[in-house]
Amino acid sequence: MKILVIRFSSMGDIIYTTPVVRCLKKQIPGAEVHFLTKPAFKYIYDNNPYVDKLLLLRATLSATINEIKAEDYDYIIDLHNNLRTAIIKLRTGIRSSTYQKQPIKKWLSLKFKLKLIRPVHLVDRYLKTVTFLGVVNDGQPIDYYIKADHQLNNLLPVSHQNEYVAFVIGATHFTKRMPNEKIISICRQLSSPVVLLGGNDVKANGDIIAGAIGATVYNASGITSLDESVFLVSKAKSIIGFDTGLTHIAEAFDKPIASVWGGTTPDLLGVQPYMVKDVLVTGVDLPCRPCSKFGLEKCPLGHFKCMYDIPNDDIINFINK
Repeated sequence: MKILVIRFSSMGDIIYTTPVVRCLKKQIPGAEVHFLTKPAFKYIYDNNPYVDKLLLLRATLSATINEIKAEDYDYIIDLHNNLRTAIIKLRTGIRSSTYQKQPIKKWLSLKFKLKLIRPVHLVDRYLKTVTFLGVVNDGQPIDYYIKADHQLNNLLPVSHQNEYVAFVIGATHFTKRMPNEKIISICRQLSSPVVLLGGNDVKANGDIIAGAIGATVYNASGITSLDESVFLVSKAKSIIGFDTGLTHIAEAFDKPIASVWGGTTPDLLGVQPYMVKDVLVTGVDLPCRPCSKFGLEKCPLGHFKCMYDIPNDDIINFINK
């Protein structure tokens, strides 16, 4: 049986497809599993032993469709469910099963602060698309495979190489990120050294945080590559992070995770830490929350209470225990 799984974006959503691919490969005898995504997200499936071939979205949809037709698939598992995947399924004529996004319920939940979405993790929602093949949840975490043989002594100062907390301070949108002063307050009360992780967009934030605290905090934001950042997360004692891709990737290594939520909420997205034994999911109930599905560039009401009002002690006590 030859199966094509499709998910184009984004980092977190693609990370949560990995249990589907693993279960297909391991539970269907002789299955050949291919995965189609955007070139920007190729790294998520690089080195993944459960994918027989990785297809990348071409410059034109017609070119992608021709490549799919040439592979002669038995099934398409559509985990994206958008216009492009609908066109692919229509023009290839391949039998398919499609992830149900529940857009109306999500819109009503966001607009009117209703709880219309059942608290089912995105992985389990994805897995519903393959139950017709007899595939079941294997109860294992997400998969992520580090690409290179990194060494801590090449990435961190000596003071941080034995035991450290990885604090993922980056996120695509402002309303997902904790303010610098709150991060500083938390880091000052942690019993282990802290490594700050994120992209170039939060390097200046990391410099401010490290400058305010001193030698116990090392700012690796904007310095380490994504693969190096994943490696550092995998070797950390524990992780603090927001609703962002690197925090979700960290779930593959089953380390204690403090998952901090501001303007977005895990119940709406279904992306709280998956199959991680030791987890703190923290956020505050407010009439204005969630203010968006994926995050905004500023707090619509100007107060940003969803981050400022999160109790520091909950995070500190969880990490220090």
